[in-house]
Amino acid sequence: MQTMSWQVLLFISVFCLSSVFGQVSYSIPEEMEKGSLVGNLAQALGLDPKRLISGKARIFSRDSAEYMELNKERGVLLIKESIDREALCGQSTPCALHFQIILENPMEFYSVTIEITDINDNPPTFEKSDVKFRISESAVSGAKFILDRAIDLDVGVNSLKTYFLQPSDNFVLKLHSKADGIKNVEMVLEKPLDREKNEHLSLVLTAVDGGEPQMSGTMQILITVLDANDNAPVFTQPVYKASIEENAPVGTVVLAVTATDADYGSNGRISYSISNYSRGLFEVNKDTGVITLMGHVDYEKLRTFQINIRASDGGGLTGFCKVIVDVVDINDNKPDIHIMSTSTSIPEDAKTNTVVTMINVEDADSSENGKVQCTINDNIPFVMRSSSNSFYSLLTDSDLDRERASEYNITVTCSDEGVPSLSSSVTLTLQISDVNDNAPVFERSSYEAYIVENNTPGLSIFTVKARDADWNQNARVSYILEDSSVNGVPVSSYVSVSADSGVIHAVRSFDYEQIKDFHFRVKAQDGGSPPLSSNVSVKILIQDHNDNAPQVLYPVQTGGSLVAEMVPRSAEVGYLVTKVVAVDVDSGQNAWLSYKLQKATDRALFEVGLQNGEIRTIRQVTDKDAVKQRLTVVVEDNGQPSRSATVIVNVAVADSFPEVLSEFTDFTQDKEYNDNLTFYLVLALAVVSFLFITCLVVIISVKIYRWRQSRILYQSNLPVIPYYPPRYSDTLGTGTLPHVYNYEVCRTTDSRKSDCKFGRAGSQNVLIMDPSSTGTMQRIQSENSILDEPDSPLEVRPCSAPLSATMFQFHRRPVEVLTIISAFQRKKTTYAQHMNRIPLNAEYGDKRHCSLFVPKNINHLFRLKS
Repeated sequence: MQTMSWQVLLFISVFCLSSVFGQVSYSIPEEMEKGSLVGNLAQALGLDPKRLISGKARIFSRDSAEYMELNKERGVLLIKESIDREALCGQSTPCALHFQIILENPMEFYSVTIEITDINDNPPTFEKSDVKFRISESAVSGAKFILDRAIDLDVGVNSLKTYFLQPSDNFVLKLHSKADGIKNVEMVLEKPLDREKNEHLSLVLTAVDGGEPQMSGTMQILITVLDANDNAPVFTQPVYKASIEENAPVGTVVLAVTATDADYGSNGRISYSISNYSRGLFEVNKDTGVITLMGHVDYEKLRTFQINIRASDGGGLTGFCKVIVDVVDINDNKPDIHIMSTSTSIPEDAKTNTVVTMINVEDADSSENGKVQCTINDNIPFVMRSSSNSFYSLLTDSDLDRERASEYNITVTCSDEGVPSLSSSVTLTLQISDVNDNAPVFERSSYEAYIVENNTPGLSIFTVKARDADWNQNARVSYILEDSSVNGVPVSSYVSVSADSGVIHAVRSFDYEQIKDFHFRVKAQDGGSPPLSSNVSVKILIQDHNDNAPQVLYPVQTGGSLVAEMVPRSAEVGYLVTKVVAVDVDSGQNAWLSYKLQKATDRALFEVGLQNGEIRTIRQVTDKDAVKQRLTVVVEDNGQPSRSATVIVNVAVADSFPEVLSEFTDFTQDKEYNDNLTFYLVLALAVVSFLFITCLVVIISVKIYRWRQSRILYQSNLPVIPYYPPRYSDTLGTGTLPHVYNYEVCRTTDSRKSDCKFGRAGSQNVLIMDPSSTGTMQRIQSENSILDEPDSPLEVRPCSAPLSATMFQFHRRPVEVLTIISAFQRKKTTYAQHMNRIPLNAEYGDKRHCSLFVPKNINHLFRLKS
């Protein structure tokens, strides 16, 4: 029981070490190969491997150094020699190696405990490969024969589990567990022996352990059946006791046992033997019964040995006795110091008698050899007090001042009361921690940062940094964006700050044209309790990016009107035609504009000022120069990359408006065609798609409709001219000359007698057509109309229709009128079919009796490009 209590106490002590600062515990299986890794000692102790080298780290141990080695470069423990748990600890559990790691400069002391766990590497073995019995045939059923027990050096589940006996015709096997956990093996005679039938028997006793994989050992039992022997040897006492000092030399006599047998002759001759495995530590003389020591005994490993002695007579009968050998302790172990707490620092404002650490001190020796007293070095504000037999407390003895001393090295020395006295010591390093008495301080009194507009949201702008003179948590700074607003919007919608790193991120994309700079404040707060903080002002400046193209203010480019500048043919070199005016909402060099002439009808006639955008003539204007001049001017900014805008300037080289009227009519026609080309293509695509979907339904209706109207279709092919309101002007043209033409059409029931009158258009000195205007600006009245000119191609005749004839006035260009007339002529519809489509105008009477007459020379009148 004393052994079990010591083992349990050792296991609890080793388990506690795993949670102590400076104490490291590992658990490894036995039989690991040489050079195998035990653990990262530097990481477990929180040390830099360089510290192991600079501190000349070494292993200090009385008996463990031969098994372990320290790799200082890597900071790891390695197996120096393969460890046999059975050779090291025998049957003792737990089995552990205890040693210390010593560092110098400064001197540091760490304890390491390595528990050696058992593996199933030993099969159960018998001390003898065979055993012989001489059993009388007179032995009755139930006679017991004690067999040698098998020994399994492993422990726990790997130890010996059970026995099997084969064959079992005459004998059965019984196991008896004793209070000390040892199982005695008995072979019980179940069926009487008959020497005449079988004089010799051979049995096999198999011992099996509980490991994985399972291992076993065997012993052969050879039985010789004898004639009757009715007296077994008897010892003088059933239990013998003896004592021996630990570390006693080999050959020391323990004691002698004596047994007697009442039989005569060979049946009365006695021989002694040890019936249990004694690990080779003890030996008995088979003739005299003297027991001697054959190995080394250690009080700290096993304090008591129990030996079973067997006395056998010549007749095969045996007797047994028990020998208990107690090991006497000597003072051969130093006190073992264990640091129980993990605290390595104490705040400078700690009160007197504050417990710094708890220390457990154990001495494996007993009695006076195991009594320990501990002391610490002088001239430090600490004191050592004992709280129980093996526990000590280290307390503060006065006020601490971190500014005076930020660290203490406390040496604890423990000595036992043995003769001679043995002692051990350990050095504790205690840091004096700071209190939170310093607020964070920013590196600058204010910050100013720049960011280019159109940035990506989440972009890192810059970093604010604050430092705290305190330590650890008190110096851990967190950054907080203080609540404020920018232009009525919370600043958090503009920027954010990383709490850990102080990195300022842009929350949104900035636009320089909307906001150029803004201010906010960032607070730095430490992790103390209560926390301390400070503030800093931050200014963000938005830098312009060339994200806006130049905008042309003049000349105005519109879809429904055309602007042209007139240049007289008498213009000299350098004549100012017009000036292109453009602006750029960007700033700096991104808004510096330059003007270039990209295309021109005659590049040798005009030039554009690079900086001012002025269009001037570069030579004398001649009569050979075309009336219609078209210039394409590119306006570029100075950004990288640059952006540009294009403006078209129409120039009329003429001295009067009538001279350029026909030219700009075609010019307008061309531009209108280009401007509406896309619209017509999209419209055509939509119409075709719609017709494709509905064609199957429509085609049937169309055929029926045509069949019903077939007779009416051939009665007349008179076209129907739609009504246009007075002074209708071109809303899709892009020219600068007005195209207001008056057409007077007299329709009768007979188209051959119809008349058409074409009126001349008005003129302007500034050639502008405005769809919304109801008059012509700055109109110059002209008394002569096109019909009054000698070469007028239109023949005017009075309308021969009665009063019911209708007069139509068209405000269209000649080409468009011709297009309308041709379109209606192509339709094979009658006058009656289009009656409901012709708008009424009370001013001209009833339109039902009118028809359209197109003069023969109409093509000569409309000789214009389409």
